[in-house]
Amino acid sequence: MRALIWTLRLLLFFFLFGFAVKNDHLANLYFFFGGQWQLPLVFVILLSFAAGALLGVTATFASLLRKHREIRRLRRQVERMERGQAEPVAPAVDALPAEPL
Repeated sequence: MRALIWTLRLLLFFFLFGFAVKNDHLANLYFFFGGQWQLPLVFVILLSFAAGALLGVTATFASLLRKHREIRRLRRQVERMERGQAEPVAPAVDALPAEPL
């Protein structure tokens, strides 16, 4: 199984490497106020992919932090309930399921 995965990785690498070699001609990027860059097309594609991945990670980061805070709060609540120290607290508004119409 490992050999199959490494073979697929190797094939993907060679496919992407061949793509990069075939797209080595320059592309002009024009910015505002007369700014301009000349880069190989493969770098333009790579930068676009990296910017999209970074945008996707930052978009999900806030949601991930909110969920971690909620889990931490609920774990503390369970610990207090197991020790018999406190009554259960109502869940946060975000954690409530939507009511059917």
